[in-house]
Amino acid sequence: MSEELPTSATASPRVDVAALGEHLLGRWADVRRTARELAADERVWKREGQSMDQHRERVLDQLGFLVEQKAVHRAFPRHLGGEDQHGGNIAGFEELVVADPSLQIKAGVQWGLFGAAVLHLGTQQHHDAWLPDIMSLKTPGAFAMTEIGHGSDVASIATTASYDPQTEEFVIHTPFRAAWKDYLGNAGVHGIAAVVFAQLMTGGVNHGVHAFYVPIRDEKGFLPGVGGEDDGLKGGLNGIDNGRLHFDHVRIPRSNLLNRYGDVAADGTYSSPIESPGRRFFTMLGTLVQGRVSLDGAATAASKVALQIAVTYANERRQFNASSDTTEEVLLDYQRHQRRLIPRIAKTYAMSFAHEELLEKFDEVFSGESNDDARQDLETLAAALKPLSTWNALDILQECREACGGAGFITKNRFTSLRADLDVYVTFEGDNNVLLQLVAKRLLADYADEFRKLDAGALTRYVVRRAEGVALNQSGLRQLAQTWTDAGSEKRSANFLKDPQTQRNLLVERVRTMVADVAGELRGAARLPQDQAAAVFNAHQDEVIAAARAHAELLQWEAFNRQVEALDDPGTRSVLAWLRDVFGLTLIEENLGWYLMNGLLSGQRARTLGPYINRLLDRLREHAQDLVNAFGYTKDHLRAEIATGIEAERQQEAMEYYRLLRASAHAPIDEKVLRARMKAAAGASR
Repeated sequence: MSEELPTSATASPRVDVAALGEHLLGRWADVRRTARELAADERVWKREGQSMDQHRERVLDQLGFLVEQKAVHRAFPRHLGGEDQHGGNIAGFEELVVADPSLQIKAGVQWGLFGAAVLHLGTQQHHDAWLPDIMSLKTPGAFAMTEIGHGSDVASIATTASYDPQTEEFVIHTPFRAAWKDYLGNAGVHGIAAVVFAQLMTGGVNHGVHAFYVPIRDEKGFLPGVGGEDDGLKGGLNGIDNGRLHFDHVRIPRSNLLNRYGDVAADGTYSSPIESPGRRFFTMLGTLVQGRVSLDGAATAASKVALQIAVTYANERRQFNASSDTTEEVLLDYQRHQRRLIPRIAKTYAMSFAHEELLEKFDEVFSGESNDDARQDLETLAAALKPLSTWNALDILQECREACGGAGFITKNRFTSLRADLDVYVTFEGDNNVLLQLVAKRLLADYADEFRKLDAGALTRYVVRRAEGVALNQSGLRQLAQTWTDAGSEKRSANFLKDPQTQRNLLVERVRTMVADVAGELRGAARLPQDQAAAVFNAHQDEVIAAARAHAELLQWEAFNRQVEALDDPGTRSVLAWLRDVFGLTLIEENLGWYLMNGLLSGQRARTLGPYINRLLDRLREHAQDLVNAFGYTKDHLRAEIATGIEAERQQEAMEYYRLLRASAHAPIDEKVLRARMKAAAGASR
């Protein structure tokens, strides 16, 4: 059950900030502490106001510093100087976002994409030949997958790699302008090699997308046949030299094919351990899922930084006299300010707990502890969580900026710079809407599998129950039953809402209903001609993506709930239970129209929802600073003037000034007071 709200007769629970902070650090706490110590070093901080060229060169130098600190090699093989530590590698890497997002992403390009592609798609010969120089930064490299013309549709890229058995070489070619590789980190200036994704052609057969190691530059510039452009100034992340690449019949040795999942013999014969071309393609792309995992974590870390700054400021900044003639109100005492910040603290805790579970699953898969089904689950989970965390990060950064007023718009207070840098995260490693569509397809496939497993009797019973449920919802009988149960009692409605099982049931039923409704609309589409089937799916695409988002939100709530139950300290568990309730009930409130239309909430309970959330916020208000302090970032991580205590000093100075003025003989008389005195004197004289 959810923790009871304390009454005036009971002591308010307290948060054990140190223990909660340790809990948030998760399984790789030591790695995170080491990474945060590095991120607090001014040598890796972003210098605001740099030119693009200055920022790029600074970040390149910082990559060298990371190598010196042995901060980026945890995932590489031990025999090459790594640690074979996959989850810990991501945990440490994502903390770099608090130093400079450009540094985090450029490091991710070098070692998480370029290096990881060689590691996971190549074989021992490739590891020994190329990984040492990639790890040391002797070979800066690009990850050349995305094309201007196809974006997230990797399977349809147009760059080709045609095998020539006469010379035992692949010929890499870009057939037209829309096939240029674009938005590639390290391609603009620094990269001297690239992992290029292309359609593998041999013996007149296209075997689909494969990866190739291609040198692109020497000390004189682009190599023969290789061309490109600098993407130039961007909306953020200007410490990264993004650029475009194209290839004009560039020849590379046969051995430069990263051949773990597909190989070509000297005579041109193709072979693969995975017979299905579709499964082979998704297996190759699945090995690179760490990009989505790390973006989920980095977005969560940036959200924590923003909230720690904003809540600290809101607990010090005073504005307007509401309850006192002499003392102004602290911003966080206003209900609207609580509504702006505390639900976003709840979202960030949900993001953090869900990310930690994602990271553990990632480690299990990449350490070889799990099977192919677990790998598919990992890909689906990453595709579900990355959109929510990156969208939430932009929302949190913007709301925190506004909640700090004009001070939030000053660059030195971090919000505007962080938001500009994180903007592109929503389209990094797959556009968020495309990723959610992948999640939805998995949900629909699992739904269809359930039907295949049902016998005729069970299927009939399901259809009858489904029909009864629709009739009950549409007739309003379920709403009527809820209203009758509550009997107009706000307390009974609140008791219903604060039950975590009720929250879970409402979130689960939303997902189940949405998936079932879409599945019903799409049933039979597979038997239609291709154009008609596509039209049917397109007509319901928005519903498909909405169902996937609801599923991702449920995953976050469940992760939050598990972590609440795992806490030992009673006070901390009580406060986190309220915060979980805020998260779950806010999700329901955001979709209240859906719940009412589908008969899952009565009007009485819907009316109770907002006031009950406000009660929770009022109870959580005194714990808000503890909750953000548990994120564990120091002033060297936050680097925001308004989070240094300077505002409290200013407010104290102002209050002391007016206190002394009021106590002196020189205090001016307020005009309203003077008028009141004059009016009273005039009345007394009559």
